[in-house]
Amino acid sequence: MTVSVQIQRLAHGADLPLPAYQSRDAAGFDLFAAVESEIILLPGAYAMVPTGLAMAIPRGFEGQVRPRSGLAAKHGVTVLNTPGTVDADYRGEVKVILINHGIEPFPVTHGMRIAQMIIAPVLQATLLEVAGLDETERGSGGFGSTGTA
Repeated sequence: MTVSVQIQRLAHGADLPLPAYQSRDAAGFDLFAAVESEIILLPGAYAMVPTGLAMAIPRGFEGQVRPRSGLAAKHGVTVLNTPGTVDADYRGEVKVILINHGIEPFPVTHGMRIAQMIIAPVLQATLLEVAGLDETERGSGGFGSTGTA
């Protein structure tokens, strides 16, 4: 299944390639850093990194901004609010909040692949206020209540 997403390149990202799927069955396409000068992410630091793109995601869909596994595995760098959501009615620049969980400073440079985006369908729920909820075997058991591992 495919859906058309309109993409506008902004001036500070005009020299970057348009996002593209890197294989036939890839779920996400890469987003690039459109920084004017290098950003150094110190260990524990985070920054909002521009992509130089604005998008018109169709109604009924969202853009999910997710980490790139290579950055996480090799450097401990990930997307802080993963998955970040780009709503269908947002028309501003897509930005990625990167955080460095690694032990070394990490440079973010112009043109670096920093995240990936998945275009996914969205369902909106009808919220119904009730006086009580039905009983389940789990009940109100929270974190770790369904097993030891």
